[in-house]
Amino acid sequence: MRALIAGNWKMHGLAASRCEVAALADKMKASAPADCDVLICPPATLVAAFAKDFSGAAIQFGGQDCHAVPSGAHTGDISAEMFADAGAAFVIVGHSERRADHGESDAEVRLKAEAVLRAGLTPIICVGESEAERKAGTALDVVGAQLERSLPETSADFVIAYEPVWAIGTGLTPTLADIAEMHGFIRSNTRKDVRILYGGSVKPGNATEILAIDNVNGALVGGASLKADDFYPIVMAGGKQ
Repeated sequence: MRALIAGNWKMHGLAASRCEVAALADKMKASAPADCDVLICPPATLVAAFAKDFSGAAIQFGGQDCHAVPSGAHTGDISAEMFADAGAAFVIVGHSERRADHGESDAEVRLKAEAVLRAGLTPIICVGESEAERKAGTALDVVGAQLERSLPETSADFVIAYEPVWAIGTGLTPTLADIAEMHGFIRSNTRKDVRILYGGSVKPGNATEILAIDNVNGALVGGASLKADDFYPIVMAGGKQ
């Protein structure tokens, strides 16, 4: 299965951040993995400019969230159709920070995923357990419930990203065995052709061993995606699956 290495810039990045995308594009032009898709999800303010400026590069761009409806009186929100118009190819939905900070439910995540598909884009649907749930031994139950309630019922293409909440931005990662168990569980609860990404403190130093695990079909990378020098080694590790 072709790997997907996706960078989630979160609320980081201004127009000057173009230099990091340019640096990544130059590195990939010199040497790029043959079997790896590369995606950057910058702030919404940068999607259209990046998609235009780097239309010839082997980098795709996406949104970090969207509204469930195409248009309407929703001040400050952005629809999936708007992202499509801006040149995006993917939209992340259901990230743990959206679920926690904005109270998004599984039902809302499913509606957003369906909206992304409606716009002709690919949703990256995030799932993951908290530290308390991991310690309580309920991680599989929690993620299983999220899968049941968040995934759209469709044969269209979508991506699942498993991100243990306690590992996001903390420098902590689950054991390789824990990642393998969860990805195997997710695989058993979804279609065989769905790419399953791992996210949560993915760095150049651990990317190769994580991406070598069965049913890990790529990575959703946070802080390490902001700098080309950090993100490029992860991209290259994705091409060695």
